[in-house]
Amino acid sequence: MAIADHVQEWEPGPVEVTETISATPSTAFAGLLDQTPPDTELPPLWTVFHFLELTPTAELGEDGHPREGHFLPPIPHRRRMFAGGRLTVHAPIRFGDTITRRSALTSITPKSGRSGDMLFVTLRHEYVRDGAVVQTEEQDVVYRQQEPGAPRAAAPTVPEPGPAPAEPHVALTPDEVLLFRFSALTYNAHRIHHDLPYTTAVEGYPGLVVHGPLLALLVLEVPRRAGQGVAAVDYRLRRPAFAHSPLVGTATAAGVRGAEPSVTASLTLAP
Repeated sequence: MAIADHVQEWEPGPVEVTETISATPSTAFAGLLDQTPPDTELPPLWTVFHFLELTPTAELGEDGHPREGHFLPPIPHRRRMFAGGRLTVHAPIRFGDTITRRSALTSITPKSGRSGDMLFVTLRHEYVRDGAVVQTEEQDVVYRQQEPGAPRAAAPTVPEPGPAPAEPHVALTPDEVLLFRFSALTYNAHRIHHDLPYTTAVEGYPGLVVHGPLLALLVLEVPRRAGQGVAAVDYRLRRPAFAHSPLVGTATAAGVRGAEPSVTASLTLAP
């Protein structure tokens, strides 16, 4: 059965979640990066540490993701990959704010590529404070079917690192501990980030996979550490990055030094 056939009648409705934004997750992520935590405002895309879906262990699938979920398409042998997103900042989110996130499915697009049939799903999140939308975010996620142990149609490789760029940049070499801590901060049990035998034998990657949101955040660390605000960002994940590969983020991209970037981004800086 084609992947599109599984979602012909899949039409999940919108969902609202409300949370008071604590500084604790931001302090934890800043510590992961050995940085001083932000004092009053949540930096762009740091909402990834909030509004978490706290799935019970008994409801997880063999890959560590929930077997079922409101916005998870009903695809057998489902494999998930974060593909990119867009964020527009109308106003900052401050620590202590009570924010309602309104989430809705905006598009479902079947495609075929080197990895076979894929399903592109876009979710739109509106972050609302006192009735006003303060930030708007879209997230693109790709799903495909792959039975356990089946070879990947387009097997990724680990590129050789090169020199660091001359322009302002942020360097990071993720290891098992860093990936574990980021998984914990996002309540993400996906085994490609922490279980090497599963990652190589079942999903066919050459090493533990760096989280897509972490790559996007690495790009945004460049203006953040320079004290420059960001009004909007549009980013696209191009290829996986793996543990122990030295990553470098510039104001437009992040990836292994000297190699094709894993993520590219277009930033609009705040006035």
